[in-house]
Amino acid sequence: MALNFHQLHIFYTVADKGSFSMAAQALHMTQPAVTMQVQSLEDYFGTKLLQRSTKKIELTEAGRTLLPFAKRSIDLIKDTDIAMSKFTHMLEGRLQLGASLTIGEYILPRLLGPFSKEYPSISVSLKVMNTTQILEEIFNHQLTFGLVEAPIHHPDVKAEIVLNDELKLIVPSDHPLAVQESITLDDVLKYPFILREQGSGTRQVMEEELQRVGFGTDRLKIVMELGSTGAIKSAVEAGLGITLMSPTAVRHETALGIFKVKSIEGLTFTRHFYSIYLQAALLPISAVTFLTFLRERDLNAWL
Repeated sequence: MALNFHQLHIFYTVADKGSFSMAAQALHMTQPAVTMQVQSLEDYFGTKLLQRSTKKIELTEAGRTLLPFAKRSIDLIKDTDIAMSKFTHMLEGRLQLGASLTIGEYILPRLLGPFSKEYPSISVSLKVMNTTQILEEIFNHQLTFGLVEAPIHHPDVKAEIVLNDELKLIVPSDHPLAVQESITLDDVLKYPFILREQGSGTRQVMEEELQRVGFGTDRLKIVMELGSTGAIKSAVEAGLGITLMSPTAVRHETALGIFKVKSIEGLTFTRHFYSIYLQAALLPISAVTFLTFLRERDLNAWL
């Protein structure tokens, strides 16, 4: 019998979770199937890898020796998939992914077209929902992975940066700042400001950058806080205030001459978009290919 990578992956997951039942849940397998695969691996090496008891599982000396090699084999397979994904144009499959509002409504629609042209046999099913819902469906194995605007800190979830974005000052085309070549923070203080609600990823990025330069949001003339990008765009277009937003979200309005996109001197409102999926999962090559495709995109090139 040859050494089986699948069995190494199962062994590593059992050791990581400390439980056959938890490993089975993470791997989307039955507990007897997990137990059988670990036993087969033990038969291959001719030694016990795990000490089983009613309360917990402990690694034997042989198991502790094998564990880092199993981890390296998993990482090597993942790295191999990433390296080779750009060459696998004949892939087939269906990707089920979830995306948070900004990514799902303003970014992915512009990328799905080019991706489908390059990989016509991979179909993508996209759900736009909040991060909590995305996590729930990932845990229930209803989604392959999710795309969100903030890192997720959960022991069972892997979060990786796939896209970078930068917030800019968005003003109506007839606004005094629209024709101003250089804009400082003091300039911005003169005008009403419209913000996303507290707790949103956009708001967090803005607050952190302002704090970096010793500036609190309480000094802004905040006239309203709104819960969606669309609502803020409508309010800015109506002349109710200016805002900070991703230029990708106002690409259409900018092209039509409705908005102007400006920078604020000395400030860079950079944010990242993350892919999230189960730590124990080995993503299908079609999913790896899609995420690699995203990593190679430059959002600023659209502007």
